[in-house]
Amino acid sequence: MQLFIPWSFAEETVDIGAVATFISGIQKENGEIPWSEEGKTNPWDHVESAMGLSVAGRLKEAEKAYEWMKKTQMRDGTWWAAYKHGIPDDRTKDANISSYIAVGVYHHYLVTGNKEFLKFMWPSVKYGIDFAVSLQASTGVIYWAKNSRGVVDPMALLTASSSVYMSIKCGLAIALCLDKKRRDWEQALLKLGLAINNKPHLFNMMKSRFSMDWYYPVLCGAVTGGDARMRLHKSWDKFVVPSWGVRCVSDQPWTTMAETSELVLTLAAIEEHQKAKIVFNWLIDKKYDDGSFWMGVTFQDGVIWPEEKTSWTAAAVLLAYDALNHLTPAGHLFNHRFWNETKVI
Repeated sequence: MQLFIPWSFAEETVDIGAVATFISGIQKENGEIPWSEEGKTNPWDHVESAMGLSVAGRLKEAEKAYEWMKKTQMRDGTWWAAYKHGIPDDRTKDANISSYIAVGVYHHYLVTGNKEFLKFMWPSVKYGIDFAVSLQASTGVIYWAKNSRGVVDPMALLTASSSVYMSIKCGLAIALCLDKKRRDWEQALLKLGLAINNKPHLFNMMKSRFSMDWYYPVLCGAVTGGDARMRLHKSWDKFVVPSWGVRCVSDQPWTTMAETSELVLTLAAIEEHQKAKIVFNWLIDKKYDDGSFWMGVTFQDGVIWPEEKTSWTAAAVLLAYDALNHLTPAGHLFNHRFWNETKVI
């Protein structure tokens, strides 16, 4: 099934240096990358920001970010969901956050080819994924978190479980590079993939108004081929606003540059490159003079909202740009054909 977009486009470029300078300008001396100046730090978004630095060739800054992750990881393989000035601000242990380090580490390896970096980061990757897999239910879904008292919240989120799926794939790819076997991860990945494809009722349906629930099962590679194209086609008009980008939620007149960038990554993953370029063209002018991109905009009146300049939004744009233009060997990280050839399971 083809995704139909009846608009042409003129290719635009991104000032990679300016975007990377914006991200590194937010990064703290210890390697931590908050959301924004004086903002909180979410470890998932911190990893995405590090990935943006890797795309831009800021390898030392990226590695410093991963060192911060290694130093702050707790004994059970987790991080708190948010920090503010080095102090835990949200004492939730999130399966998605604990495992996403694998995606960042493998991404950096694809950029650099540095196997010593993989060896250095392997313990953090291993413990992080082990925590996420420990929250897998017999149905295959991943329960989203434990609270500060260690109590599991038995709720499964489709976007988070899809992200964990991508993390386990990257963890298995790292294990393959290091000649390690993780049969338990392989089995967890298979069970999770079956749940994402066949058991939508097991996930929190209240989140279906969020666009990430729409495209993340495709972005992570759990839903592939004709099913992937059908999934994107089915809800395209629900979430996509031509010239403005992708809605964060279906019932609000607000598009966000991160979600728009991730849809570009998703389209590139299934090799819908022409459509991906068109969507990317919609966000290229939605930026500030310093190279950072708007977090979001209300498309009925063109109001930038919120005005916070976020590191992870800038990084998402860089990742999408890389997927379209193959700036680095990591540009194919989300590509389904790449994973078929990688044969991690």
